[in-house]
Amino acid sequence: MTPTITAFARSPDRGRGLARDLRVRWALGEVGQPYEVRLVSMSEMKQPAHLALHPFGQIPTYEEGDLALFESGAIVLHIAERHAGLLPEEMNARARSIAWMFAALNTVEPPLVERGMAMLLERDKTWYEQRQPFLEDRARRRLGELSNRLGEAEWLEGAFNAGDLLMVAVLFRSKGSGILEEYPNLSAYVARGEARPAFKRAFNAQLAVFTGEPPVANNSERPLPRAP
Repeated sequence: MTPTITAFARSPDRGRGLARDLRVRWALGEVGQPYEVRLVSMSEMKQPAHLALHPFGQIPTYEEGDLALFESGAIVLHIAERHAGLLPEEMNARARSIAWMFAALNTVEPPLVERGMAMLLERDKTWYEQRQPFLEDRARRRLGELSNRLGEAEWLEGAFNAGDLLMVAVLFRSKGSGILEEYPNLSAYVARGEARPAFKRAFNAQLAVFTGEPPVANNSERPLPRAP
């Protein structure tokens, strides 16, 4: 059965790859699973039909038969467990890869998102100048720890897996902000992820929603009508 995911009908990031449906598109592309996309507007995301799929009124969601999932990490984990290619077969390696999935979302992403949102939304606040150094230090601490752990390795745990997919997607959000570029091995790590054909297809498909042009070389996605 072909799964259906939801995505922004008009993404706030203007198609720059920051919306979290990118992670799901990328995972589906890595395992060669066709999927359909239903675009939802900001107002539709708060309507009962969408809230039944995502109680917090966000994207992405994932529907396959009688299964409905929300949260990009849970969706990627489901895809990785259902299809070969994103998790190692050996039990301990598989557990470590899943640990990196949680680390990406629970340990690395929060300080990066908080820093970015403060820079975007709080520059005119009286507390910005006092708060920002704390946010910068917190983000750098996490990036430094990750940089030390990665070292000169190509991926976090041997071959590319779902842990790398989510970690690259998280770091990608800070690309061009200046802070990621302070860690050359992490910048190179993100570049390796971006170079993967499935990432390129996912990025192009997401960008195409904003530009209104057909996705480039993406035969795995079939758009659906917008939600009623």
